[in-house]
Amino acid sequence: MSENVQALPASEAPAAAGNPMQRKKLFTLLFGAVAAAAVAYGAYWTLIASRHVSTDNAYVAAEIAQVTPEVAGTIQQVKVVDTQPVKAGDVLVVLNDSDAKLALAQAEADLARAERRVKGYFANDEGLSAQAQARGADQARAAAQLASARADLQRAKLDLQRRQALAKSGSVSGEELSNAQNAYATTEANLKAAEAASRQSEANYRAAVGSLKANQTLTADSTVDSNPEVALARAKRDQAKLDLARTVIRAQVDGVVAKRQAQVGQRVQSGTPLMSVVPLQDAHVDANFKEVQLSKVRVGQPVELTADLYGGKVVYHGKVAGLSGGSGAAFAMIPAQNATGNWIKVVQRLPVRIALDPAELKAHPLQVGLSMEATVDVSE
Repeated sequence: MSENVQALPASEAPAAAGNPMQRKKLFTLLFGAVAAAAVAYGAYWTLIASRHVSTDNAYVAAEIAQVTPEVAGTIQQVKVVDTQPVKAGDVLVVLNDSDAKLALAQAEADLARAERRVKGYFANDEGLSAQAQARGADQARAAAQLASARADLQRAKLDLQRRQALAKSGSVSGEELSNAQNAYATTEANLKAAEAASRQSEANYRAAVGSLKANQTLTADSTVDSNPEVALARAKRDQAKLDLARTVIRAQVDGVVAKRQAQVGQRVQSGTPLMSVVPLQDAHVDANFKEVQLSKVRVGQPVELTADLYGGKVVYHGKVAGLSGGSGAAFAMIPAQNATGNWIKVVQRLPVRIALDPAELKAHPLQVGLSMEATVDVSE
């Protein structure tokens, strides 16, 4: 082995001796580079990273308006197709309105009949009131006749008693006494007849007053227009009008038609989904941040977003509109049962709603479901 070792030339000896110094210099440079990188990272974290939280788990969303009929019917016309933009109030679907028109005609006839019937109630009030007054007059006349019959009976009784007393002394003939007795009997019969007539007239008066009160309950505190029967018939008429108007289904919001399922000739019931209208002009972003990122996120903080559709050349500016009341797992159809069996911790994500600038959204439209990247400035 010693034979293979060759002596270094005299000119190379100083270079070999300087290698340790060179290595030290290299290590110093490396340490300086690492320190500079640490300082740069620390500055980046302090000035930028610690003041922002980002996620690429974000998607465009909107409050989709589902179009459903409010009345049952057969679809006669479908005015729109998928992807077609519509304005609020535009006609989307027309149902056959034959049944609704017949129902409206019947309701209007019922209303007219109710108005005539109630007018009859008011007319009966006048007639029954007059009848009650007449029965009251009859009652007064019967009372007067009863009083007269009682006076006649009293007079006939006195005449009879007087003649009976005179008859004992022979001052009055038997015929005159008989006449007095007959007069007394007649006046007594007349009194009974007058009493019966008085009772009958009183009963007739009570019957007339009862009929008047019964009819007045149908008209009390009301006019023809405000009478309950007319009001009910009018409400049914208005409902029939509303049902007829509902055979024309209109867009409730501005947007784009999606998921059209309506077909001509299809029989639909109230609440059957026909299509959806997506208000893209009011779109927002649902950003799903990890729970460890949310300690500083507050409503109103500014957000910068980019869409995969346009790339980084288009930047949207929005604001945090709200945080969901629970994670996606909490609202799942079958939520996780972390309290049973073996458990493995999984970092949860919480949906954060981000409102977009309408002007930017109009300049660069987005569709529901597109991917977004969101960065929230939590320094404010």
